[in-house]
Amino acid sequence: MGARRSWTLIAVLSALALPAASSANAQVGGYPNRSVTIISDAGAGSSVDVATRVIAEGLGKIWRQNVVVVNRPGANGSIAAHAASEATGDGYTLYAPASSTFIALPTVAPNLPVKLPRDFLPVGFIAEQPMFLAVDPASGITSLRQLIDRAKQQPGTISTAVSGIGRMTHLTIVMLQREAGIKLVPVPYTGGPGAALADVAGGRVSMIIEGYSGIIGAVNAGQVKLIATGAAQRLPEFPDLPTVAETIPGLSASGWIMLATSLGTPAPVIAKVNADLGKILTDPDIKQKLATTGNYTHAMTPDETEAFVAKQQARWLSVVQSISTQ
Repeated sequence: MGARRSWTLIAVLSALALPAASSANAQVGGYPNRSVTIISDAGAGSSVDVATRVIAEGLGKIWRQNVVVVNRPGANGSIAAHAASEATGDGYTLYAPASSTFIALPTVAPNLPVKLPRDFLPVGFIAEQPMFLAVDPASGITSLRQLIDRAKQQPGTISTAVSGIGRMTHLTIVMLQREAGIKLVPVPYTGGPGAALADVAGGRVSMIIEGYSGIIGAVNAGQVKLIATGAAQRLPEFPDLPTVAETIPGLSASGWIMLATSLGTPAPVIAKVNADLGKILTDPDIKQKLATTGNYTHAMTPDETEAFVAKQQARWLSVVQSISTQ
């Protein structure tokens, strides 16, 4: 008799659960049953773009649908932000902003649609992109400590390339100066790191801070010398390269990419994208593929992603404010 009651109870509970499950499946609606677009604020070929395309390819294989990356660079990320915020909230348009979009723009342009969860719903985290500090090989500088000491002993002699006001590279330079107690001479550039790297290699500028994709070609060619990385820990691909934190405890700096979607997107759709993104990010081959381009993956839930972005915004707020008041 007891067994019969147990089976009856299970049947009743299962019946009660069916409407909720049916509702969730209805909201997903076989998602995706057509092409999905990912809007990126990065230029084609950049580290952010490369990582986004790897993710798009992985999602496309899981979904058996085309996942197309649309590059909308310009205006410090605001062009892509506007385009993504105006998309229908159905999960068929995703948004992969670079870190500087959600760190710098909310402070300097508070009316732009670049806040979570006011303007977008978080979907998941993709990857971190540690910053790298490089110098002219002929400068004689072989470590961050040596660079800091020279900047203090010979004020006004250490110049730094600045490629893009408000980008993570620029923010890192500002924080480095503040935490190290030094003053560097900024040399602004536009149009990417190419010209800046040429000037560092030629001894016309002392140093540069850049992401992996922007700097690795010059490093491999021997044109510039790496002396530190902004990663929290030494990177497996660069075991002999010290972290900035080994010289200035607590200081790390990385760009990052996350995935968001338009307001109104059903929670079950977000949950599905997050789960499938997690499958990609934990795949050993994809992790290695991304690592070789300077992208280090971290799977996060939507809530964890939102908390991460908020923490990063708080961490860099004073740096952004100091730039915007200059």
